[in-house]
Amino acid sequence: MIPKIKLHRNLIIGLHKALEESFFEPNKYADKVLERTLKFNKKWGSKDRGFVSESFYEIIRWKNQLEFFANKKLSPESIDSIIATYLLRSKIELQPFPEFEKVYIKKIKDRFKLPFPTLAIKYSIPEWMQKVLESELGDSWSQEIKALNVPAQTILRANTLKITAEELKDVLSEENITVDFIRGYKNALIMEEKKNIFKTQAFKDGLFEIQDASSQRVGEFVDVKPGMRVIDSCAGAGGKTLQLAALMENKGQIIAMDIHEWKLQTLKQRARRNGAHNIQTKFIEDSKTLKRLENSADRVLIDAPCSGLGVLRRNPDAKWKLNEEFISRVREEQRQILQNHSKLVRKDGILVYATCSILPSENSLQVENFLKENSNYQLIEEKKLMPSVCGFDGFYMAKIVRTS
Repeated sequence: MIPKIKLHRNLIIGLHKALEESFFEPNKYADKVLERTLKFNKKWGSKDRGFVSESFYEIIRWKNQLEFFANKKLSPESIDSIIATYLLRSKIELQPFPEFEKVYIKKIKDRFKLPFPTLAIKYSIPEWMQKVLESELGDSWSQEIKALNVPAQTILRANTLKITAEELKDVLSEENITVDFIRGYKNALIMEEKKNIFKTQAFKDGLFEIQDASSQRVGEFVDVKPGMRVIDSCAGAGGKTLQLAALMENKGQIIAMDIHEWKLQTLKQRARRNGAHNIQTKFIEDSKTLKRLENSADRVLIDAPCSGLGVLRRNPDAKWKLNEEFISRVREEQRQILQNHSKLVRKDGILVYATCSILPSENSLQVENFLKENSNYQLIEEKKLMPSVCGFDGFYMAKIVRTS
């Protein structure tokens, strides 16, 4: 729901710039673009910031529909028309700003009554993506994309190295942040309204991390115990690494690995704030890095690179940046990572393969192919978290034991 505010022209100008940067400048991701936009416009009040944030993401999310209503494709020249269409669709009357001079309000409103010509426009996804989802998920694809078009709520994970979820709820309440428990999720809390949680003292003290409820399921699924030797082989900035450290009560060793050294630097900073002392970072320079760690871990987590189709709720811009070629490429990357990193687990140890995708070709089919080629590994359990069922991000996880 868009906050009710008096529309000022500088909000439209800021929104225009953010959309232009996100859609038409290479390697610009929506979350970072919005972060910079809000930082640059310090004079905006909380309602102004709420309006720009919500409008920015909703326009990205519903681009196909808005193009249909405006009867023009999104381009640097048509951004103002798309913004105007979004405002009219949201029942906000346009102000006499220069940006809206060439907008034909009646024509747009008339098009609101028309049926959508394709399902890709109805669900606001690229045509190729509809075909892929339909091919892999069958009739359930539309239910999943419907769920993925609902904006994600902010979920916190209480850092149990320092605090319980119950204690965290009380601490945040003192900072005027209202959160609630999520049934069935031990350390997860859901925010009741959007606020800048990173400014809280609780965050600065490392009492929690932002982590979707489904992502928290992955950490629990690894089934770590204090004292184990664990490898998080695609650790990135370490959201799941930090969860594993908490589950291990800072006892034992976690080796967090990645091919991007800057991500591991971010992990080090987060680990310090979290009070997680059992994490060692290791930059994957070449195949020798992996060779030295073969047969050494009780648990190996492969949080594999993927299409990210399970997290479109929070990253709607990915719909327009992805393509079939990338998905084909990432499937091959997953196959190689699973093959090479599986060797790090010792005999009788557990390997967990996980993605934030909902495509079987990235998930169960990858595991099936791996098991066909590696008879000394056996599937114990797999879980598919589908957004339409769980109400959170889409994830897949498979637990595999090495038998020899």
